[in-house]
Amino acid sequence: MRHDKRSVICFSILLLVSGCASYEPEPISPMESAAAFESRTLTDSRLQRFIALSLDQSRASSRSVTWSLDRLTLAALYYHPDLALADARFARAEADVLSAHRRPNPSLNLSAAFGTSAVSGAITPGAIPATLGPAINFVIETFGKREKRTAQATRLAEAAWWDVASASWQVRGRVREAFIALWASQRRAALGRRRLDLENELVDLLDHRVAVGAISGGDAAREHVTRAQMGLASGEFDAAVLKGQVQLAEAIGVPSDAVKVVHLNFFALDAESPPMSDATISALRRQALTERTDIQASLARYQATEAGVRLEVANQYPNLTLGSSYNYDFGVNKYVLDPSFDLPIFNHNEGPIATAIATRREAAAEFTSLQAKIIGAIDEAVSDYGAATSRSKTADALVVASARAEQGANAAFQIGQLDRPSLIADELVTVTAQQSALDAVIDLRHALGRLEDSLQAALIDQEDFPTAPLQRHRPNALERAP
Repeated sequence: MRHDKRSVICFSILLLVSGCASYEPEPISPMESAAAFESRTLTDSRLQRFIALSLDQSRASSRSVTWSLDRLTLAALYYHPDLALADARFARAEADVLSAHRRPNPSLNLSAAFGTSAVSGAITPGAIPATLGPAINFVIETFGKREKRTAQATRLAEAAWWDVASASWQVRGRVREAFIALWASQRRAALGRRRLDLENELVDLLDHRVAVGAISGGDAAREHVTRAQMGLASGEFDAAVLKGQVQLAEAIGVPSDAVKVVHLNFFALDAESPPMSDATISALRRQALTERTDIQASLARYQATEAGVRLEVANQYPNLTLGSSYNYDFGVNKYVLDPSFDLPIFNHNEGPIATAIATRREAAAEFTSLQAKIIGAIDEAVSDYGAATSRSKTADALVVASARAEQGANAAFQIGQLDRPSLIADELVTVTAQQSALDAVIDLRHALGRLEDSLQAALIDQEDFPTAPLQRHRPNALERAP
């Protein structure tokens, strides 16, 4: 009999312990973390699987050897720590939903009192001289408090999910800006080398003329100075290329060597961008003001404050506690039902209700402020884009004019009406015009990028932009919560 009682007790303890989580340590090693970062590459097999799942299989296989903006964006979404941080916050918000959805556990009270008989015969013969009283108390939440609390946590989880999407757009923006900067530095370096080659040829021709007494040394000296300046500028362009590689690697979340060993595809930047019509910008503007990820996050937080007000209003009504117990009282069996609840006499939860209402008002003001900032950012980006487009057209016209002049100089050189130094001078004018046009195109690409950020719409490399990582399935913690 005693063995059976011990078995029942042990089984009850096992039932209580079986549902408990155990602690699992996850220490952080700075050296291991640094080594893991240094080992990151763009050819990692797990990254390639991630890219294949995010892109259409046809595009995933056809562009596997080059890295365009869309692929670098995917690599950044895979590697960058900002996404890991946003995901961790979203996971915590989901855990808060589970916590909010839990029902309160009952409480168990155990009481025992032992006594002796003060009067002969007061205790029933054979009865244990004690009072034993195990009691279980169940808390019943009234007026839908559990549902309202869960709704509030769910809205906060949805806001955290939209924050992940916002972090994805921010990561893409940094990758795009670094990608444009690297492309620009490479194109500037190429034009700088072309101009330096022409300056070297011109200086050699002038030095030869000085040697034969055809011109004075002053003319050649001026070109020597110009060549030295071009040499310094060419070195700065080459340094900018290396710096651009480092910045692009930082934006992706990989060491710089990982970028240096792959082939980058700048087709989307080299190709002429189609002009953005006013109708297209207006449509994207309306969409941004209602569908941007930060707008959706702000709306979700406002809805959470709405649920918070409903919860605090419900909290003014007391919960019901049902206590049921069995008492063994010196041989007498007693069964007790003990309901209880708080009496809302001194307050009706006015303070928390007022705080919840003020918090809702603050969230509404934050949403309005966010929309105003977005409108300003869009207007500024549209203005910058229009101005950059105009400058680019003007610079292109100068390139066309200088190219025509160079063609005329070439024709004159062929028939002996123009000498080689004069022809090189015309070619230098063309290269200078090309440099100005390149600067205008670079400004236009940056302006288009700022417009992309303000509208949260892929405007550069838009045909291949991976939307899957930014449009993941929304969380539905209520379905997963028990």
